[in-house]
Amino acid sequence: MSIESKLTEMGLSLPEPMAPVANYVPYVISGNQVFISGQISKIGEIMIQGRLGKDLKVEDGQHAARLCGLNIVAQLKAACGGDLSRVRRIVKLGGFVQATPEATGAAIPQIINGCSDLMVALFGDAGRHARFAVSAPSLPLDVAVEIDCIAEIDPA
Repeated sequence: MSIESKLTEMGLSLPEPMAPVANYVPYVISGNQVFISGQISKIGEIMIQGRLGKDLKVEDGQHAARLCGLNIVAQLKAACGGDLSRVRRIVKLGGFVQATPEATGAAIPQIINGCSDLMVALFGDAGRHARFAVSAPSLPLDVAVEIDCIAEIDPA
């Protein structure tokens, strides 16, 4: 089943890839790897902002991480010339959760699972990845979550 079919089955759709908001590019292809710049918890008019431990619960953070994951897949699709079947593996995710110092550290990995679970649901075993999940005192635009990605693709 194609990634697009899986998205439809899950009731999801890919957003337009987000344009950079500063002096960087959304992705870089080097050899057979794609390095996706940090994707934030914003799709269209929906932007999940705030801090775990103050404004957000774990479930809110997981939803925010899933939005980041959809943005990652949209960037992967752009990097692959519209052909997600070129994605061979999600190699690594790096997750940042905006949190208060009092927020429990155990919640941070659970939040980033919102993205990790999406990658496995879409790519199967090829979606299983290495990752890190850390808290940060602030993130750009006051977003709740930002996640970057390294993926392996077939050459064009």
